[in-house]
Amino acid sequence: MNLKPTTPLPLHHSWPLFERGWRFDLGMLSGPEAQGRAGFAAPGVETLAAQGIGRWACDLADNSLAWTDPVFDLFGLPRNASLARDETVALYREESRAAMERLRAYAIKHRRGFTIDVEIRAAGNRHRWMRLLAAPVCDGDRVVRLEGLKQDVSRDYERGD
Repeated sequence: MNLKPTTPLPLHHSWPLFERGWRFDLGMLSGPEAQGRAGFAAPGVETLAAQGIGRWACDLADNSLAWTDPVFDLFGLPRNASLARDETVALYREESRAAMERLRAYAIKHRRGFTIDVEIRAAGNRHRWMRLLAAPVCDGDRVVRLEGLKQDVSRDYERGD
């Protein structure tokens, strides 16, 4: 077996996450909930929302998005707004968008999760910093969806943390 050395991206990526009954093994959601799951019936969604943390998902078959209310609030969009990935990604600052897209491609190719802080331009031209956590959901060896959490971390950047 000939192994090639790997060079990680110069950003945070490829993490295992174990949290409250959900197991992300090297970024891949596994367990009985992983296959055929629809919506956000996961335990703790209300608890996350109370902290201003929202869940999101992107179906890779058609790039359709699903967001919980805190994500709409973070982007300054009405909670019933129609979502198109190309339009929401356009709200990212160029450097943040480029970094996020590199990590997204890596996550899909290698079935790995990632975390990144990105700068967005919310409705009303307000700039915010958002922590984006993403994990692939697989059907066999194929990534069919990315999903995760989004949180407003603007205060951390204002304080210089």
